[in-house]
Amino acid sequence: MSEAIRLRGIHKQFSGNPVLKGIDLDIAAGSVTVILGPSGSGKSTLLRCINHLEKLDGGTVHVGDTLIGYQRKDQTLHELPEKRVAEQRQRIGMVFQQFNLFPHRTVLQNIVDAPLRIRGQKRAEVQARAMALLEQVGLAHRAQAWPRELSGGQQQRVAIARALAMQPEVMLFDEPTSALDPELVGEVLQVMKQLAHSGITMVVVTHEIGFAREVADNIVFMDQGQVVEAGDARRLLDNPQHPRLREFLASVL
Repeated sequence: MSEAIRLRGIHKQFSGNPVLKGIDLDIAAGSVTVILGPSGSGKSTLLRCINHLEKLDGGTVHVGDTLIGYQRKDQTLHELPEKRVAEQRQRIGMVFQQFNLFPHRTVLQNIVDAPLRIRGQKRAEVQARAMALLEQVGLAHRAQAWPRELSGGQQQRVAIARALAMQPEVMLFDEPTSALDPELVGEVLQVMKQLAHSGITMVVVTHEIGFAREVADNIVFMDQGQVVEAGDARRLLDNPQHPRLREFLASVL
């Protein structure tokens, strides 16, 4: 199976404090990878490095065959202009903890905005695809609603549809249920489970162990900026080898 994402030697620090300490990771195309770990372990930072929302202090990120955020000249990496990075990001959908919908635009307008403005696609085609995505996330009947009229779970489902509207190769989820009331978590996870069976590559930072057990192909456990243990999801959840992962699972299960 080919690699959708390849990380090599990823280093990142904030104000001199190392947050990522040489991460190497391969994520197969079409797989679902769940990143687990305690708060402050570097999970979200690693996710943001994949689409260059955080600039690297060392290492490289490839999505497919494309080097993200940089170009190589004479064995030296040079940062790409922001416009080029923005073009690369079109291949990488991302869903954040906060929904970040445009409050002054309807649900449908939120979804069609980027394909129309950035891709210049035909409005009829974009709207048809947007409605199909809203159907997929169970919100076709709220296409003309304003974000303020939706629950948090509904807003997050719209955010997922908006990310999918750009037809990305990879979907990144940064703790997509952490800002939701507990009774709304299930509806978002259900959409993500359906998406996991669609064949798109997914990388999910979450504390939802049940979701990981049900749909993840692989688990990556991080602690203190390093990958402590990684591998087959069932094996790691049922029989973790590293004591730090055993301790973490005991605390969240």
